[in-house]
Amino acid sequence: MLAGALAFGIPAAHASDSPARHSLAGTKPAWATAKADKGATSDKARVSARVYLAGRNASGLAAYAKAVSDPSSPLYGKYLTAKQVQAHFGATKAQVAAVKSWLNAAGLKVTEVTQHYVAVTGDVAAAEKAFGTQLHNFAKGSKTYRAPSKAASVPQSLKGAVLTVTGLDSAPHRASHQDQLPPPDAVFKNAGPFSSYYGSNTATTLPSAYGKKIPYAVEGYTGKQLRAAYGAGTYTGRGVRVAITDAYASPTIAVDAATYANKHGDATWKSGQLHQVLPKNYKKTDECGAAGWYGEETLDVEAVHAVAPAADVTYVGASSCYDDDLLDSLGKIVDNHLADIVSNSWGDIEANETPDVQAAYDQVFQLGAVEGIGFYFSSGDNGDEVAHTGTKQVDTPANSAWVTAVGGTSLAVGKGDKYLWETGWGTEKANLSADGKSWNGFPGGFTSGAGGGTSSTVAEPSYQKGVVPKALATANSPAGNRVVPDISAIADPNTGFKVGQTQTFPDGSQQYSEYRIGGTSLAAPVIAAVQALAQEARGGKAIGFANPVIYAKYGSKAYHDVTDNPTGSGLAVARVDFANSFDATDGLLTSVRSLGVDSSLKAVTGYDDVTGVGTPANGYVESFGRR
Repeated sequence: MLAGALAFGIPAAHASDSPARHSLAGTKPAWATAKADKGATSDKARVSARVYLAGRNASGLAAYAKAVSDPSSPLYGKYLTAKQVQAHFGATKAQVAAVKSWLNAAGLKVTEVTQHYVAVTGDVAAAEKAFGTQLHNFAKGSKTYRAPSKAASVPQSLKGAVLTVTGLDSAPHRASHQDQLPPPDAVFKNAGPFSSYYGSNTATTLPSAYGKKIPYAVEGYTGKQLRAAYGAGTYTGRGVRVAITDAYASPTIAVDAATYANKHGDATWKSGQLHQVLPKNYKKTDECGAAGWYGEETLDVEAVHAVAPAADVTYVGASSCYDDDLLDSLGKIVDNHLADIVSNSWGDIEANETPDVQAAYDQVFQLGAVEGIGFYFSSGDNGDEVAHTGTKQVDTPANSAWVTAVGGTSLAVGKGDKYLWETGWGTEKANLSADGKSWNGFPGGFTSGAGGGTSSTVAEPSYQKGVVPKALATANSPAGNRVVPDISAIADPNTGFKVGQTQTFPDGSQQYSEYRIGGTSLAAPVIAAVQALAQEARGGKAIGFANPVIYAKYGSKAYHDVTDNPTGSGLAVARVDFANSFDATDGLLTSVRSLGVDSSLKAVTGYDDVTGVGTPANGYVESFGRR
């Protein structure tokens, strides 16, 4: 049981600091070094923390989650209900009482108790007493944050009850005041000319690229085109529940989704088909850019419905963009089994993830796997992250061994909704010269691309062995690490999806408007929707954590094996944008966007760290039905 837990990155028991204490590995962040230490934090400073509960049998949870997701296991598909999961793996009343008693005795105030954690507040002195470590101030970049001077610990008697503690490290900072949601962001519109399908409108008056005239970017693919590209057939996701998590909530999502579906030939939303589960209050709206998340929710909801028009959709909004609040949203889905498939178009760089938070996420994902819930995360939009952060790394939580990481492609759908080809998504941009006769510095600089690569912190999961090339798996450790992504779908905004959203116009009015969008934020809900079709094809039986099955199908006709430059010559599209993002008043900006150039990442034959095993092809959906 324990071996299975270790293979999937679950913390094992660690040596105690002393006979009376049990150390919680990973609770001292890597940046809290002796060199960065700026001295003790004031005893009177306030601390808000969460003590995550390990439950009855943490290693047993990991082992069962692995077995129930493995097609070769006799336990495959034998899911438990949310109530059974809590009974088998949740914390006991005695464990919760013991944790609360210990925290209270140290002088901390318990503010909340859930199935997953006990939240506390108090001063630094009480926190230091409770967790057996001094809290110091440490320099991190240009800022200073509080963190433990050594790993936190708990009394030895609580060794089996406590998974980890978060919040002792104050980066980026503790919770702020609550306020209301802002109005929608300023309107964004695409300028034409456009192609209605890939290659339908050639830019004959613009310079050539790669030795030929190039097409204008598509105006934005529709659900009909995406369903054809990914082999939807007659399946619609009927009877399948899909959840979507993001932060905050668009106040116009219901009317926007209905308007969009009616304008583009998608099935009309039925009464009760779209649900929202929202917090009572919102936090950090300015810091998180709350209005920007409206577009994310809109994209996710409209993309899922466009590809799986009969699926039931539940949007679960977090009260902020911070880990604690996003974890709460994921927890709501698991605790109440709100859906079998969960699309998550958000994340951060791996360097910002600390092991304590990673453990909390993995526990939720394992609980979901045991219930038959699969989590799908976008892999990121900055390629190998070097241009963005200066360091080659992957994104999180897509790096978790317990989620399906969704990479991105540039997609060409031709006349009659025919699938032509895909490349790995990676864009280089060059602007039109002043005389209109050439592209300045062609092919230009890297702008964006599908996230991928090798994790530095997560061990290689068993399902990737034998499929992921050894050079990728061992890039950061001879023992092998998790490689991202697992599967992929359309993401390139230059071959993107059209969405409709209420936005704020220059005159201050709020009106419905449409625009083309992309990113792996598009790829994740598209794959989630395709999985809904696959679940329908298997008679409604939940797919659960899909990676073992996804990798078992590697090399089959279920996938388009995506490579860069599939036509044998360079690929590019011409794109025209409004200088002010709204209309032609301030002029137009014309550029060439090269396709399939994703930083240092390459889409090659077979598995790769841009597109994973590939994208769904005709037969993918029904192949799940044969399981």
